[in-house]
Amino acid sequence: MFDFQKLEVYKKAKGFHVACKRIILENKLDRYVIDQLGRASFSIPLNIAEGSGKFSKTDRKNYFTTARASVFECVAVLDILNDAGKIAEPELEKLMKDADELSRILYAMIKNLS
Repeated sequence: MFDFQKLEVYKKAKGFHVACKRIILENKLDRYVIDQLGRASFSIPLNIAEGSGKFSKTDRKNYFTTARASVFECVAVLDILNDAGKIAEPELEKLMKDADELSRILYAMIKNLS
């Protein structure tokens, strides 16, 4: 097992991606929305993993910053999908709570590398 696989933030990021993927699979969405949400949510655990493998604090910080930005991107897509009636309010609240938690953890990781 790689060290990053033990990180709680990585595990939470994988779960968030799976939840986003479920929304993609359960809804009739435009191709560009599918691509955007799929790529952004997949980017979160991938950047956490890649950043964990970097030796310099600056490199790790950059990857964790990118992961956090991808969380924000997902939030924007999910917010728009909610406005379009594609996501029920309780499901959106859960996803937003999970996204907020990811964002806070990543923020703390970034600040610790400063």
